[in-house]
Amino acid sequence: MTDQLELFDVTIIGGGPAGMYTAFYSGMRDLKTKVLEYNESLGGKILLYPEKIIWDVGGLPPTRGEQLIQQLETQAKTFEPEIALNQKITSFERDEHNHIILTAENGDRHLTKTLILAMGHGIPVQRKLEIEDADRYEVTNLYYTVQELKTFAGKRVVISGGGDSAVDWANALAPIAESVTVVHRRDMFGGHEKNVANMKATCKRILTPHELTELHGQGDKIAAVTIQNIETGEKERIETDAVIVNHGMKGDLSVLSEWGLKQGEWGLIEVNEKMETNLPGVYAVGDLCTHKSKVRLIAGTFVDGVNALNSAKLYIEPEAEKVAYVSSHNERFKEKNKELQTAGAR
Repeated sequence: MTDQLELFDVTIIGGGPAGMYTAFYSGMRDLKTKVLEYNESLGGKILLYPEKIIWDVGGLPPTRGEQLIQQLETQAKTFEPEIALNQKITSFERDEHNHIILTAENGDRHLTKTLILAMGHGIPVQRKLEIEDADRYEVTNLYYTVQELKTFAGKRVVISGGGDSAVDWANALAPIAESVTVVHRRDMFGGHEKNVANMKATCKRILTPHELTELHGQGDKIAAVTIQNIETGEKERIETDAVIVNHGMKGDLSVLSEWGLKQGEWGLIEVNEKMETNLPGVYAVGDLCTHKSKVRLIAGTFVDGVNALNSAKLYIEPEAEKVAYVSSHNERFKEKNKELQTAGAR
């Protein structure tokens, strides 16, 4: 029975940048909106690097990840969408009206006319260091994310990994740590070329192609690590005060194939220029989707969200305008503008 469930125009699965901006734009289009998020808070992948400086969002000066989340969340709540946290969606079905019923692992059910998937790479699972008993050091000086830079001030830091987050962390820590050594299995690093060049110029050592093979404890902390050259087998012991591991995330997207969604390489959802999937009324945005003009930047996810939402609006109301009016002409902003002007005059 779905009669007791509240019906929404748009439901967005995922509360990262793509999902939050899509919720805001849904409000601009006067649609009843719900956001479902797996985690205990909004933010998506940015939650993993709250102190990372983000440069490539249009109109924003260099902004810390934590601050960007706060600003996106404030914007997302402009038109008061319903937000449900701790929602691991496991079931997708349709009722007799062709509305979509979503069921979460905890039993919560959600009813919607359209669905926008903004799940990134799926439910995120951190790739852990595959060394015996490594987990015992997670409460002391083995880290899988950098929450506060000051934690590493004056310390000898070893970073294992070569993705964009590893490069960003190395650049952020180099000025405050005693030393930063980066260990990576490949010669090529992720991230923008300028960031990689800066890392190579400022970090004490960049060791490739190497991998971290042993942790040497002293009490409850790591005192040294052993690294090994993958090609020659040669080993080296390095004294350290902190080890940061960035071996990437693995995401679980298996549930999407069970729903009948067409997936391409890496399990990403294939969409057209309107962000439409192969299922009617279902759209995909952000890191989750792939299309010919895909731009894998935060700014690109905003465009995905706008296109998906406009498609959802026309699916619900075929005679509606194809796009929303700009904010300076949008009726929904008139009262909010007055409030801001009044507050500014005080």
